[in-house]
Parts: sequence; structure tokens; C-alpha cells
Amino acid sequence: MPKVRAQKQFRVHKDVAKQGIMFNTDIGQHILKNPLVIQNMVEKAAVRPTDVVLEIGPGTGNMTVKLLDKAKKVIACEVDPRMVAELQKRVQGTPYQAKLQIMIGDVLKTELPFFDLCVANIPYQISSPLVFKLLLHRPLFRCAVLMFQREFAERLVAKPGDKLYCRLSINTQLLARVDMLMKVGKNNFRPPPKVESNVVRLEPRNPPPPINYQEWDGLTRIAFVRKNKTLSAAFKQTTVLTMLEKNFKLHCSLHNKAMPEGFDIKEMVNNILQKIEFANKRARTMDIDDFISLLHAFNAEGVHFT
Repeated sequence: MPKVRAQKQFRVHKDVAKQGIMFNTDIGQHILKNPLVIQNMVEKAAVRPTDVVLEIGPGTGNMTVKLLDKAKKVIACEVDPRMVAELQKRVQGTPYQAKLQIMIGDVLKTELPFFDLCVANIPYQISSPLVFKLLLHRPLFRCAVLMFQREFAERLVAKPGDKLYCRLSINTQLLARVDMLMKVGKNNFRPPPKVESNVVRLEPRNPPPPINYQEWDGLTRIAFVRKNKTLSAAFKQTTVLTMLEKNFKLHCSLHNKAMPEGFDIKEMVNNILQKIEFANKRARTMDIDDFISLLHAFNAEGVHFT
């Protein structure tokens, strides 16, 4: 008789099957299973008994129960109804049940309620929009302790001149103090992701910087398209000049100002850059103060980015 091949056994799938849930990695379901990492994250957040804590992507509730133990209330935002059922089952009939509020849906499309802290192992594909949704949330929260893909975390903390320094770095650091807390290997998750992870602490700047964030974002978007090029080259692009000219004309119209005779947006932009001696600066070496000076110089002449 021909030999029947033994079916390959995958330990991870066996563990998951035992629990009765197949995790959907397409929506970032990698459950943090190491209790020491969970404990560490909760401790780094310094949860107080009066705190309302927001958790995004609670999964089966490994971190949720630790947070419920220390906080006044936990608001868990979960997109997968199967995980919601697991979470409800886990707290049912315990003192934690009354302290847990579950919000079902996509956190990016949900209006967030008031919270003091955010502690979460988030789905990595929503990292960037989620960071800015949190940092632009009002009223300000105290701090967030979040798990990210390692390279994303390194971009968040990168300084001017670093290889990974980018628009994400400066936009985040404008709004918050960012600290790297710890590295977390892929085997601390079930199923293991393909990437290594890091835990980062974000502490919103309070009061927030007195800057129109949309204007700031528009400026850094232009400067970082090619971060190694000079600002002079970045602002020479036709699409950039067309947008700035349109915004300048709108500014003049709104403020009942006559358009300058022989107006040339390209010349105007060059004059502003030369005046503050920024024409040869490159985005990759510029810090927050440099960009604030640049934004003020443009706005003072009626040049806007939104």
C-alpha cells in the first residue's frame, strides 16, 4: 500500500483552534499573549484608579482585564464582533463587567469619547492615521502607550539628520513628546506577525503649539516629498506653485487686498526663502523651530498651504 503522508502540524494553528477562534491577520489581529509585556505596558502608562482608559483592538481581552483591574473605566474599541463576544464572555459575572464599555466599529470612523489614557496593541495598518486622530483629539489626554511595527516606531522618534527622519517624525513631535519604551519580539504574539515591534509612549504637548495644524501639514508635505532636495527645488514644482498662487489669490480676495502689480508666485516664494536664508536648507536636517520660522515667513506674506 502507498504511504500516506502525515499532515503537517502547525503549533500556532492548533493553539488557535483550541480557543475556537481563527484570527484575521488581514485586519491586524495579532494577539499579544506575553503577560510580562502586557504588565509592562500597563505599568508604563501609570494608570490611576480615577482614569478612563481607551483601548483599541482589545482582541480576546488579555490587556483589557489588566487595565480594568487598575482603572475606573475601560473603553474598548473593536471592529470584529467575534472578539467583542469573547471580551463580553470574559468579564461576564465579574466586577469588571460594569467598568467595561465596548464600542463596536472602525476606530478611524468613530468619534472618540473623553479618555485620560490610551493603552493598546493596535492593528499596524492604521498606525499613522490613528496617531494623528489621537493627537488632534480634544480634550487632550495624558499619555498613550502603544505597540507599533518597529520601523514605524523608529520613524516616530527619529531626529533631524537621521536616516528614518521624515514627515511622520516632525508632525508627531510637533504635537507630542515621543519616547521609545521597549522592543517586543514577534513570538510574543499569536499568530506571530512578520515584523518586530516596539512600544512607544506619546505625551501630547499641553498646551498644544499655537499653530494651524492643517497649514503646518501642507508645508511639511511639500518639503518632505524629496527630503534630500533643497527647499528652493521643492518649491519650484509646478503643482506646488499653482496651489500657492490659488491660495494667495483667495487670501487677497478674503482680505479685500489688491493683487500686486506684475505678480509672480515663483519670484515671491524665492524672495521669502532668500529673506530668511532657507533656500539651500533641506527638510531632512530641519527641526521644528526651522519649520515654524518657515511657516510664519510664508503666512506673513499671505502665502498659505490650505
